[in-house]
Amino acid sequence: MTPLARAQRQLKAHPLALDASLAAGVLLCMLAGSFVDPHGEQGVSWSIRSPDPLSLLLITLSAVALVFRRSAAMTVLALTGAASVTESVTGDPRAPVAMSAVVALFTVAAATDRPTTVRAGLLTMTVLTGAAMIAGPLPWYAQENLGILAWTGIGATAGDAVRSRRAAVRAIRERAERAERTREEEARRRVAEERLRIARDLHDVVAHHIALVNVQAGVAAHVMDKRPDQAKEALAHVREASRSALNELRATVGLLRQSGDPEAPTEPAPGLDRLDELVGTFRSAGLRVEVARTDQGTELPAAVGLAAYRVVQEALTNVQKHAGLEAKAEVSVVRVGPNIEVTVLDDGRSADEESPPTGGGHGLLGMRERVTALRGTLTTGPRYGGGFRVHAILPVKTRARTAAHSTAEDLV
Repeated sequence: MTPLARAQRQLKAHPLALDASLAAGVLLCMLAGSFVDPHGEQGVSWSIRSPDPLSLLLITLSAVALVFRRSAAMTVLALTGAASVTESVTGDPRAPVAMSAVVALFTVAAATDRPTTVRAGLLTMTVLTGAAMIAGPLPWYAQENLGILAWTGIGATAGDAVRSRRAAVRAIRERAERAERTREEEARRRVAEERLRIARDLHDVVAHHIALVNVQAGVAAHVMDKRPDQAKEALAHVREASRSALNELRATVGLLRQSGDPEAPTEPAPGLDRLDELVGTFRSAGLRVEVARTDQGTELPAAVGLAAYRVVQEALTNVQKHAGLEAKAEVSVVRVGPNIEVTVLDDGRSADEESPPTGGGHGLLGMRERVTALRGTLTTGPRYGGGFRVHAILPVKTRARTAAHSTAEDLV
């Protein structure tokens, strides 16, 4: 940091010292103007003159008043204006006391609003110039009188310009801070949404495949001694389910890789085109599942197909975990107008039987969040006479809110 910049920072930290320095500078200028006379008998010839004691007193008082120009700007303007009027009327030769009034007017203009500046400037210009022209010792058309008019106008104009610049800089700084806060909030929101989406995907993948592994492992342990062939088949299903779980986990975790990491898998997200494969995994685990579809030929967006696939997957997983070994599930996918409706029913545990603890899972919550994110609706609840029902309505065409929203943000 240069010595000049260091001195400026120290003066800004101590405004009273800065005002005292300014007052001392104005005092020296007024004293120099009081003792120097540019007008001689033969034109412009600089000479030394002796000012009146009253002029020196008014110069000193007006300079001292400038020390308090920040805390009482209007009062200082009134005091320096009164001193200038008094000196204009009584001073002969005249001393430049009006310089202090110009500085005070500049302070008022820089610290207040424009209407106040206009009123204070017009009043100061009128009073000081009128007093000098009417009651002063010089002719009304003297250059000194016109100079008072010009300098007071310059002081008011310069102060208003400084105030406008400060307001503009402050507005720019506030906009920058607000934009920075908005960017940070948007980044946090997107991170939270991505974290929730990944957690939802991991839950769907892990819950489905671990449930299959659990069932098949139980079957293998039960028939290991009496029917080893069936136990081997169950263990094969366990191996297949674990492999599928690892593959889907690898694909999901690949989304979290950085740009310098190895290339993530490019396999497309599952959709209703893989519904038969999904149902087959549950059938191989011993769950009776029937499928009815009337959506043939319907092309679904990737997000809608994935949401429908996850709804069926989570619903069948819950049936397998909670509905009992003898439960039967029915899956229906129907195209109704602009929507696709997915329904999963089971005839498992009756309403009056004691339900097993669910362990506080988030499967239903995850399904609801998926469907709601696509502007769809999800209805879940027990069926009359026993069993459970999951019904999801998803729009076939999603609204491109994300791209439009990002474009609007970039323009702003």
